Amino acid sequence: MEKTERQKANYGLIGKDISYSFSRGYFKKKFEDMGLDNCSYQNFDIQSISEFPTIFNNTKNVQGLNITIPYKEEVMAFLDDIDIAAKKIGAVNTIKFTKNGLVGFNTDAYGFQKSLEPHLKEHHKKALILGTGGASKAVAFVLEQLGTTFSFVSRSGKNDGYTYNELTDNIIAEHTLIINCSPVGTFPKIEEKPAIPYSKISEAHLLFDLIYNPEETAFLSAGKANGASICNGHRMLEFQAEKSWGIWNQ
Repeated sequence: MEKTERQKANYGLIGKDISYSFSRGYFKKKFEDMGLDNCSYQNFDIQSISEFPTIFNNTKNVQGLNITIPYKEEVMAFLDDIDIAAKKIGAVNTIKFTKNGLVGFNTDAYGFQKSLEPHLKEHHKKALILGTGGASKAVAFVLEQLGTTFSFVSRSGKNDGYTYNELTDNIIAEHTLIINCSPVGTFPKIEEKPAIPYSKISEAHLLFDLIYNPEETAFLSAGKANGASICNGHRMLEFQAEKSWGIWNQ
């Protein structure tokens, strides 16, 4: 009897307005390099998390999903189980399909820590996290693990943090690690940057931007102009993508 062709394994990214996505291109190349012609990765661009279940009506044999802005927290209500670390973080960016249903994980934390650690210096003991979305929760989780004191910064002062208007020169000077977890500065609005007092950034500072497009955001450029070390989110995305792949295939 002629052997039946294996069913295609489908993977993808769920988000809103994600045509710029890193993940689709990364996994397309990965599948090509590995000779996996029976795997595909696509964008599921939805306008509301309520559309989440429809993905499975229209796509057969979905094996794994990544989740991006703005659904990393909202998607948790649709899952059958959540990994302990992801539950503690309070955000999911990876979903595995198991015989017991959908299980959520967070690989952002792993990716952030792996990409941050080579740049850390002994004096990077206090941090500001710009933004309070799902990615910021993974960043906070990592900083807590590393023993780094941190405060959130947002327009509303959420999570007992600062508002942007409350940031003083002294606050900036004493927080030598600043991480942008907001989408401000993402392509195509590359001239925008978070509203912080850049004049007090110095050579002691490390600025980390989770954005990878453009490669050097206005936030990073402003820091570099004052002598700060800088790092974008590209390596973080590579690390988290590989961690996701490992989870899907374990």
